[in-house]
Amino acid sequence: MKENILLDTYSLAILRELQRDARQTVQQIAERVGLSSTPCWKRIKDMEAAGVITGYSALVDRTRVGLNLLVVAEINLSQHSEDVVQAFERAVQATPAIVRCLSTTGQSDYILTVLVPGIAEYERFLHDQLFKLPGVTHVRSSIVLKEVKADVRLPVTAAPPAPPRARTRASASRARAG
Repeated sequence: MKENILLDTYSLAILRELQRDARQTVQQIAERVGLSSTPCWKRIKDMEAAGVITGYSALVDRTRVGLNLLVVAEINLSQHSEDVVQAFERAVQATPAIVRCLSTTGQSDYILTVLVPGIAEYERFLHDQLFKLPGVTHVRSSIVLKEVKADVRLPVTAAPPAPPRARTRASASRARAG
């Protein structure tokens, strides 16, 4: 069961380090965030258990593996019944060339990111797969000319400050006496 956990300054720093380089050892991460290894390891395990960290992967240069064409496709469905939506989303999940799918408001129902080797392969993909996805009535394709930014790291920032703790009589007495 996933539990909610407090993401304090140390946990957020650990997340930034893991996103920067997940191949670091716990010791390296601990040194960079100012903790010892054991509490750092425990925080990582807690964030994994809570679903904050959902996995680890390698970043791959798509052009070096032959995926030279990046296409953004806006999709409209014929109807929005639960059956059609679920069938469409299952088919998208099972299509490797679709690397991202967003359900959206506005002019399109979904925005897909598609990676293929080239324009001929996209045309084939469009006719053989995309047009045949359940419920698809309209596809608007935009060929990406240049990726200006493609960062997969989330912009995790410092945690909001904790609310001040109420002073007890004992702490107020000690403060006056000190």
